[in-house]
Order: sequence, then C-alpha cells, then structure tokens
Amino acid sequence: MRLYRWSELNREQMNPAIARQVIHTEQMTVARVHLAKGGVVAGHRHASEQCTLLERGRLRFTVEGTSVELEPGCVLHIPANAFHTVEALEESVAVDVFTPRREDWIRGEDSYLRG
Repeated sequence: MRLYRWSELNREQMNPAIARQVIHTEQMTVARVHLAKGGVVAGHRHASEQCTLLERGRLRFTVEGTSVELEPGCVLHIPANAFHTVEALEESVAVDVFTPRREDWIRGEDSYLRG
C-alpha cells in the first residue's frame, strides 16, 4: 500500500496553459491535470484506456469526431486508441486514470502536451 497526496506531488508545467501531477503504479497512471482557460490538448491517441473525472471547470472533449462538454462531477471514458482532443472552456482541473500505465509519458514521449 502507498498513500499519495496531491499537495505533496510535483506539478510539472507542460506548456503555458497545461500542468500535471502524475502517479505511475505497476499497471496504471493517475494524473491531475490543470488547464488554463483556452488551453488545448492537441489531437492524439494512446494504447491506454482513459477515464477523465472533472473536479472543476468545463472541458470540451472531441473523441473520434464527436464532441461533449464536461462539467464538475462528470466522468468520461475514452477507449484505447481513440483519437481525441481537449479544450478548456474555463480554468479546469481534471483527474485522468489510464490503464495500462502511460509508458510514453514515462519515456518522455508526450510532445503533444509540451507544444
């Protein structure tokens, strides 16, 4: 067992509009993503299944060409390998859960977030 506290985890600034805190376990990745209003996560896909839980703000996800807006309390499931983008309609904080864990993030292959 291991206890994590968001307040004690490093906050990595990916670009001027997006920062993240990340926990990698043996089989999953959990990330708390901070997005400024107008921030965009460029289109991408990954081998991991993803659930996004919106803590605060409003986000627009476009998954395989279909758009949906999330408000606090929403949970969005994104299937593995689905092409998706994200736009922050207001300042937002979301928790993303990925399985299997994001090996591309561990290797630093996340340029779509650093642009």
